Amino acid sequence: MKLGGLVSGGGDASVTGFAIDHRKVAPGTIFGAFEGAKVNGEDYIAAAVASGAIAVVARPGVTVEGALHIAADNPRQEFAHLAAKFFAPFPDYAVAVTGTNGKTSTVEMTRQLWRMTGLNAASIGTLGVTTADDSVLTGLTTPDVVTFLSNVAGLAREGITHVAFEASSHGLSQYRTEGLKVSAAAFTNLSRDHLDYHGDMANYLTAKLRLFAEVLDADGTAVVWADDPQAARVVDLAHARRQRIITVGERGGTLKLVGRDPTLLGQGLTIEHDGQAHKVNLPLIGAYQAANALTAAGLVIATGGDVAQTIQNLSRLQPVRGRLERAVINRAGAPVYVDYAHTPDALEAAIAALKPHTAGRLIVVFGAGGDRDHGKRELMGEIAARYGDMVIVTDDNPRSEDPAEIRAEVLKGAPDATEIGDRRRAIGEAVAVAGPADIVLVAGKGHEQGQIVGDLVLPFDDVTVAREAAAT
Repeated sequence: MKLGGLVSGGGDASVTGFAIDHRKVAPGTIFGAFEGAKVNGEDYIAAAVASGAIAVVARPGVTVEGALHIAADNPRQEFAHLAAKFFAPFPDYAVAVTGTNGKTSTVEMTRQLWRMTGLNAASIGTLGVTTADDSVLTGLTTPDVVTFLSNVAGLAREGITHVAFEASSHGLSQYRTEGLKVSAAAFTNLSRDHLDYHGDMANYLTAKLRLFAEVLDADGTAVVWADDPQAARVVDLAHARRQRIITVGERGGTLKLVGRDPTLLGQGLTIEHDGQAHKVNLPLIGAYQAANALTAAGLVIATGGDVAQTIQNLSRLQPVRGRLERAVINRAGAPVYVDYAHTPDALEAAIAALKPHTAGRLIVVFGAGGDRDHGKRELMGEIAARYGDMVIVTDDNPRSEDPAEIRAEVLKGAPDATEIGDRRRAIGEAVAVAGPADIVLVAGKGHEQGQIVGDLVLPFDDVTVAREAAAT
């Protein structure tokens, strides 16, 4: 592609790629120079040009010598739209999911539901790029825009026609998911998270709403979990843009959840659509799993799926890695579940999901991450103490903080909890003491394969550790 085909005055120079890291610039690259929280890309413009950048997207007034300066008041957004032109074409249908909790499960369930009808589908998010045949970890809920767009374009070349992706608040505020046509967008819920980045809940919500205000196509569909207090904000925004609206949940107008009956390994759902009741057995436990499944069904319906068939296909959904995943049953017969819950709301939801299945004690093992929102730590302790029968506070990903200080903040909310800093030993203790009527919940890390201590990522998998503990 010629530079002149992307921007006026670009001339005949051939564009070979896009980069936001000057170390990845090669001859023919368009470089995005953005101000970041820790690094200012504008400081590396000269280095990028020296490496062969033929154009630089940056703010007006920034000095660019030896390459075309594509000036934009919002250089991240401009860069994304140019990159999208370069990487296109993309799959026929792309849908996005935002919200504090449930993004990963919802995009993966959407992919599964599409696949059940014979469509070539994929999902992108915390678990990586997942297709029917493969899964490739990316390490971020929303990867950088170059990785994101190249991945989506690569899926299209492989014959993928439908893709569902997570749209995190960081990704939305940093324009990492711009450029491709988004046919439908879903809102799951909003609760406290990432305030270390956004500052307050108002800014956090505003970042989420960008998905519906700017990213979702003008003739797209907004799928909204209607039972969340912020659902009305999303619905109002979609109304203002004259988008189609699908609401789901107990207050849903499209898929109304009128009954939910827990079973041993799942739950029976009664869903009403257009005055007709549909019954289905969802093979996943917990109210929030039902919420994720219904939201996924809404996205499938928004992209042309048959309503009745989509609802019935919920009975065939498979568990999502690290989301109330039953890791093992110990020698006494107690199941051990691993969940990614790392916010107060998510921890409460995971506990609430397991409580109806617990005849004895619910044993909760969890910690809090370092270099993240301090305010949620005591709240998580309070929730675990209030709803758990035995609580063990341990380390999560301490990062650069003192693990003991993080545990102390959590213990303010759970003063009677047992403190075991070593996560392996904490999980082992919980598995060892769980009796035949008990359930163990190991929360916080879910699918993660490492524990971040300082600058190191140490191999650690909650599921594997729980299985090893049960085998001893």
